[in-house]
Amino acid sequence: MKYLFLTGILFFSVAGFSQSNLNELFAAGINDAEKFSDSYFGPVSEGAIYSLSNGWYNSADSKPLGGFEISIIGNMTSFKNKEDKKTFVLNTADYENLQFVDGSTSQPVSTALGNLEGINVFVEGDVLGVTTREEFELPTGLASENINFIPTAFLQLSVGLIKGLEVKARFLPKIDTEDVAVGLYGLGLQYDFSKLLPADKILPVALSAVAGYTHLNASYDFTDSNIVDGSDQKIEVDMNVLTVQAVASTKLPVINFYGAIGYVSGKSTTDVLGTYRVQSGPFQETYVDPFSLTRKASGVSGTLGAKLKLGFFRLHADYSLAEFNNLTVGVNFGFR
Repeated sequence: MKYLFLTGILFFSVAGFSQSNLNELFAAGINDAEKFSDSYFGPVSEGAIYSLSNGWYNSADSKPLGGFEISIIGNMTSFKNKEDKKTFVLNTADYENLQFVDGSTSQPVSTALGNLEGINVFVEGDVLGVTTREEFELPTGLASENINFIPTAFLQLSVGLIKGLEVKARFLPKIDTEDVAVGLYGLGLQYDFSKLLPADKILPVALSAVAGYTHLNASYDFTDSNIVDGSDQKIEVDMNVLTVQAVASTKLPVINFYGAIGYVSGKSTTDVLGTYRVQSGPFQETYVDPFSLTRKASGVSGTLGAKLKLGFFRLHADYSLAEFNNLTVGVNFGFR
């Protein structure tokens, strides 16, 4: 098996999968291939949505007019203990042609996050009066490679405006290799309500609202398999994530602590593109740009973190509890 990261720490965010076995599912027909792919890719799309929602703040104390901070942000979204996201139950009664080689009618199989291996299926039918059968192995996922987290990373700039308002932008330059292309951008706002309070200069506490939007676009080119030939086979992922957070933090000279509670909402669209020619088995068809998959995820998140200030240089780290828990680490350079 060969797995790929559609982005990683500083460069790629994970959407791992078996590049050969996935397109072999077209041997079972387009409806079965689409149904399986939706269940297989869904959890990694959800995890990436939660990953991209993080890293928007490291304090509730907004910067003054002209204050700025340049950050390198890395997120690690864990799915180590998310067994319900690593597998799904494949019931052959829900599929038109897919059957298990061992004769079972229903059993857990791997998602793109999982580690179940060696599960063989077959499709069977008559071609000109002759029974034809094709067997292949279902794809496993990232956990089989001892990868139990989804990383994302990007550059982020924060600039203070007037009256407690701070604007933010994040960016990952377009990376284009032979098989993978990926990039992201995002915009955010932070408003420090405590700047309006008379006690702002007295109490070492700040209260802010933060809203951030992130867009990721990535693509991955498939290789052909022995069962399915074709051309221009690739997956394109378009992801949009919005988060709104209420943030509180201390305002101390060197080390500060912050916490937040908020809401995450996102949508991922995965387009399976290209030409797929099934060369063997009973369903020898040609499919062009066969289907598009959509997955939405939303939920409440809670965050606790700390920030260390050493003059121009700062470090921060926080941990978020949500449907997918996340660790964020940032290296920051800036002026108040």
